Amino acid sequence: MGNVRIATWNVNSVKQRIPRLLPWLDDRRPDVVCLQETKLTDAAFAEALGAALGERGYEIAHHGEAQWNGVAILSRAGLDDIQVGIPGGPGFPHQEARAIAATCGGVRVHSVYVPNGRVPDSEHYRYKLAWLAALDRLLQAGPAARMVCGDMNIAPTDADVFDPDAYRGQTHVTPPERKALADLAGHGLHDVVRERWPASRVFTYWDYRAGMFHQDLGMRIDLVLASDSVAARVRAAWVDRQARKGTGPSDHAPVIIDLDVAPDGDIGPVVPPPSAPVVRRGEVKLPQAP
Repeated sequence: MGNVRIATWNVNSVKQRIPRLLPWLDDRRPDVVCLQETKLTDAAFAEALGAALGERGYEIAHHGEAQWNGVAILSRAGLDDIQVGIPGGPGFPHQEARAIAATCGGVRVHSVYVPNGRVPDSEHYRYKLAWLAALDRLLQAGPAARMVCGDMNIAPTDADVFDPDAYRGQTHVTPPERKALADLAGHGLHDVVRERWPASRVFTYWDYRAGMFHQDLGMRIDLVLASDSVAARVRAAWVDRQARKGTGPSDHAPVIIDLDVAPDGDIGPVVPPPSAPVVRRGEVKLPQAP
């Protein structure tokens, strides 16, 4: 897989996002796209987007369910050996549509939507940790050339949230979650955006409420993790913040990775960069905070 642009995007209901997704595909021209939270069955996804994606040259692998979850891989670089779900993975109570993998041009690509966890130490939280452990086992058993793309629902470090104090007592930042993610990445994977921009303020998610996006009060929870051979080919890694602007956006922005050649240059880490000033620590509460 050479000279390839790979993107991952939690679209938060693909049917609502079609007016944003199709023009974005035409503008950014990714070769491989990992989608999360499609919130459609396989049949409904094909009915809504099959023709439009086919006209753009994309093959489709989708694993969905009505109203919730749903993941997909769109590819113009080949789409082979499709696997849905995590064999032997946990359910809640059944296995949810949160993982799909395929080989695209010789690289094993995983599109994942990690469970939210809701409340620390809850049944949902324990399910999240078990799900991550199952994903880790799947990845370790896979080929050397691999990428994991998606909404991890974990900010890897305090640098990946606008204010660590605002998230105290919340999921996404607890030590067990971060350890589970670090253990997974520690098995030969690179967080390519953070490695390329180690000191930059980079977020991928902003709550719809309280003007969080316009104030740049966000989190970096959408990640691309790549094995050694793939990470060595990265020429650009950036968050397409433009896609979070305007009418009817998702609350997540796409993450874009260019392998071997960067058509737009090494333009990251965030495009366009935010203009809002950095808030003082402890100054802003989360919208859901009491």
